[in-house]
Amino acid sequence: MDKKLKVGVLFGGRSAEHEISLLSAKSIVSALDKDKYDPVLIAIDREGFWHLAEQDLFETEKDTYHIDVKNIDEILALIPGKTREQFRLLAQPEKTVHCDVVFPVLHGTYGEDGTMQGLLKIMNLPYVGPDVTGSASGMDKEVMKRLLKENDIPVADFLAYRAHEASSISYDEVKNKLGLPLFIKPANLGSSIGISKVRNEVEFDKGIREAFRYDSKLIIEEFIVGREIECAVLGNEQPQASLPGRVIPNADFYSYEAKYLDEKGAAFEIPAKLDENLVKTIQDTAVKTFKALCCEGMGRVDLFIREENTVIVNEINTIPGFTKISMYPKLWEISGLPYGKLVSRLIELAMERHERDSRLSVSLP
Repeated sequence: MDKKLKVGVLFGGRSAEHEISLLSAKSIVSALDKDKYDPVLIAIDREGFWHLAEQDLFETEKDTYHIDVKNIDEILALIPGKTREQFRLLAQPEKTVHCDVVFPVLHGTYGEDGTMQGLLKIMNLPYVGPDVTGSASGMDKEVMKRLLKENDIPVADFLAYRAHEASSISYDEVKNKLGLPLFIKPANLGSSIGISKVRNEVEFDKGIREAFRYDSKLIIEEFIVGREIECAVLGNEQPQASLPGRVIPNADFYSYEAKYLDEKGAAFEIPAKLDENLVKTIQDTAVKTFKALCCEGMGRVDLFIREENTVIVNEINTIPGFTKISMYPKLWEISGLPYGKLVSRLIELAMERHERDSRLSVSLP
């Protein structure tokens, strides 16, 4: 029997999406094929310190919201090596831990934005999901939309502002350009955190302040009237799209609470009831989006379908939610790839990409 791979499941982090990361990590650990993989639980607290958690962490704490990562005693240090086999995690006192591949489950800032991917690349470790470029371009909503427009992929009209421009953002100018209602979002965050739906000037001012709480840049988008559709993408050089699913929020929009905390926060139509031609258009658009943003591994593309059946791309999530009610694994489930096999395939893709990139020359002949 081949030696089992040690999979470092990296979760927590300094993002506002810390708690969701724990929920996703718990689901992934439980789904890992224990005949093929040994999980190594690496928790990052809100201050950025790394901790080595016991393998039964998610079994002893049934509710991840009771887990305070900071209270885990084993604090880790990273020790780089020239090869993956030489890489070590050092826990005090003098306890080393080895990982063959890392599964980052760090949603949002400092995990999904390319920063962690850069660190793992420096460490010469294979990791699940897009690389530095794909992660960064997928995370920054302004950059993402500009790249998509350049590739003739339709997106909602938008404006972008930096924090130092806050006092000069004109409600009347924005309203005249984008109409009402509209959405205000932090440019670099996910899970609907910091997002406001705006119908008047009071809500506009409040939405500006709320978005700048989480990021130094925000975008303001036109409101798209249409059905909310999500499509999962999987693969490296030849990515494939799942069957699309529809999200039907039971609130004003698909909020943080509806996504992760309230199982009745939204209804799901999986797969979405769409004609074959429209399904094909959605799948093609999702794959085109994935490629345009230089993504590999995985991504969930969120779209809108207008009444005339035109497709508008909203965004991509490069580390989508993996909780029990998350769309990414659900979409692959109904497309013929069960949760456990999906996790295994993602690890295989990480290893394949690392092997491919390891063959590249790093010095002049």
